[in-house]
Amino acid sequence: MIRIEPQQMPAAAEVNRTRLSRYLLRARRAVCLEGQVDVLLTDDKTVKRLNRDFRGKNKATDVLSFPAGDFAEGIVGDLAVSLDTAAKQARRFGLTLEDEIKTLLLHGLLHLAGYDHETDSGEMAAEEARLRAKLRLPSSLIARVEGGRR
Repeated sequence: MIRIEPQQMPAAAEVNRTRLSRYLLRARRAVCLEGQVDVLLTDDKTVKRLNRDFRGKNKATDVLSFPAGDFAEGIVGDLAVSLDTAAKQARRFGLTLEDEIKTLLLHGLLHLAGYDHETDSGEMAAEEARLRAKLRLPSSLIARVEGGRR
């Protein structure tokens, strides 16, 4: 399920939840995740609060992943995407907002599947690149971030 809160965000009007829900199902299957994934599309303020409360990082980010754990039968976890940040990144990289959200959803799903680009040796980046091509996404989140650091 994809929820948008608060509804009054400027970017919310650009979001087609039906298309994103279909994409989320395809992407979840491509990542080999069985079970429900709930998505919250929200603002920087909410993502910053979630990031602070659950990760101890007092800043907004583009996507957060919350795995459900072993005892949540039929539920993979939750994703929170900042529409504010997604809109800025879409403009920066010349993408549509929908393509940017799809890129962030794929990245979050890979985290729910157990990948962690902050600690692995490139496995998540390789898998994201493979799935990005399979799902016809225009850019890899990890590659963009790492490219900006060079």
